[in-house]
Amino acid sequence: MPQTLPQALDSAVVRSWCSLALEALGREREEIDSINVYPVADGDTGTNLYLTVESASQAVEAVFAAITVPDFADTVRAMAHGALIGARGNSGTILSQLLRGMSEVLAEGRDGDHLARALGRASVSAREAVAHPVEGTILTVAAAAASAAAEGSRDVAAVARAAYAGARTALEATPAQLAVLERAGVVDAGGRGLVAVLGALVEAVSGQAPVRDRRAPRGAAPVMEPCSAAGPAYEVIYLLEADRAAVTRLRERLDALGDSLVVVGGDGLWNVHVHVDDAGAAVEAGIEAGRPHRIRITHFGTTGAAGGHGAAGGAGASGTQAPGDRAGRAVVAVLPGEGLARLCAEAGATTVLARPGEPPASGELVDAIRRAGAREVVLLPNDAALRHTAAAAAEQVRAEGIRVALVPTRAAVQGIAALAVHEPERRFDEDVVAMTAAAGSTRYGELAVAERQSFTSAGVCQAGDVLGLIDGDVAVIGQDVRATAVTVLNRMLSAGGELVTLVLAEDAPEDLAARLEAHVRGTHLAVDTVTYPGGPQAPLLLIGVE
Repeated sequence: MPQTLPQALDSAVVRSWCSLALEALGREREEIDSINVYPVADGDTGTNLYLTVESASQAVEAVFAAITVPDFADTVRAMAHGALIGARGNSGTILSQLLRGMSEVLAEGRDGDHLARALGRASVSAREAVAHPVEGTILTVAAAAASAAAEGSRDVAAVARAAYAGARTALEATPAQLAVLERAGVVDAGGRGLVAVLGALVEAVSGQAPVRDRRAPRGAAPVMEPCSAAGPAYEVIYLLEADRAAVTRLRERLDALGDSLVVVGGDGLWNVHVHVDDAGAAVEAGIEAGRPHRIRITHFGTTGAAGGHGAAGGAGASGTQAPGDRAGRAVVAVLPGEGLARLCAEAGATTVLARPGEPPASGELVDAIRRAGAREVVLLPNDAALRHTAAAAAEQVRAEGIRVALVPTRAAVQGIAALAVHEPERRFDEDVVAMTAAAGSTRYGELAVAERQSFTSAGVCQAGDVLGLIDGDVAVIGQDVRATAVTVLNRMLSAGGELVTLVLAEDAPEDLAARLEAHVRGTHLAVDTVTYPGGPQAPLLLIGVE
């Protein structure tokens, strides 16, 4: 008997699609990796697509775990959100935008007509997310799928089959559109992955997998062009919390820094992907636009990524070699308090003490860099207001033949996180990238006591009020230090986190650290806490969340 085809999509179909797509990419991952020659021949497109779909599938499974029969619109939005936060690489980031575009239309309707329009929206939104679209890529395959889906039957299964067929045909034509594919004798890897995802959609809506091509895969053993031969050295990816206007400015800045720029997302959360030579500048641009996190930086000439993991807990184990040692590298850090200065000095840094109301001048930083006695110096200003002062000091000593990199840390806890991942045995640029990533993935908070009545971003405060600042802005006004600290900590952890760093001033309440540590243990089971004494003159409480 012929199988009855669904006339409308539902949550179960979306769940099945994610599962089948993950299976398909799992089968084809190595093959897709092997034909990855564009935009960089780094052999990871299949893996990146698999990890992106895995994140989407996990988000859908979480919806089903919470609700037995979830709402369809909620399910497709969860799929798109999961893909966004888990997107990897150039193709994975584009795929996340394709799914987001589809979810925007499917949330309004579930029939074949909506599926066809969803594929059209997906293609348009993905192309708009890419700074400089290139034909012969996943974008071309997506456009062909959308065009084919727009013609003919409005039946859900028929639309899915038409999209798959259109994508297959476009994929075979990609070598004629992109010279690097033709030279290697392969089809586009990202497009190949999208065909696998669309094949899974056909199977989810019809119950029958499309007939797969039994021919030997085109270009199974391509002539790979060395990724270090040309183009930027680093791939930088991060999630960014920012408004649309800030993201527009960020696009312009990143487009000037590198290539393969893709920015996807919306509603305040974005996934940023770019290839650059100056990874630190790409992260700094994100910090200026909003709050970057889940930062991943990969050097195309090496394996693995530099990320902001294991922050302050490892600071004491990170040493800086003395002048004359082989590495010849030092870290100079500005610290607001003697306790923090001792902590960082024990970790090998040359420190500069910033007293309340007395920020160090450029000359003091120049003296500290010279005193470090190293050929290479990483400078951590640990204060947004010191950025220009630090930049001037760095420029002055560069003229003396000292290589200086300024990591744009805006708080001491970001500096601690950066120092924790410092490895003087690494190449200088790789060390700077890792430290920048660690700092950028650390949110910072502070408690202070208001000295006078004033207007703040959280309202009017009175003298003596306890102010809770998050990323430099007043977020909480309270009367009790302990209660305000808990409120600030909860807000910071609401966006997630793995490690909380607490730095307490000498005059902080004696039980404050114990209370906050107990609170974290009781409400955030997977989060670790580490506490340091700030000493006299330090801010009342500093909080870092990675």
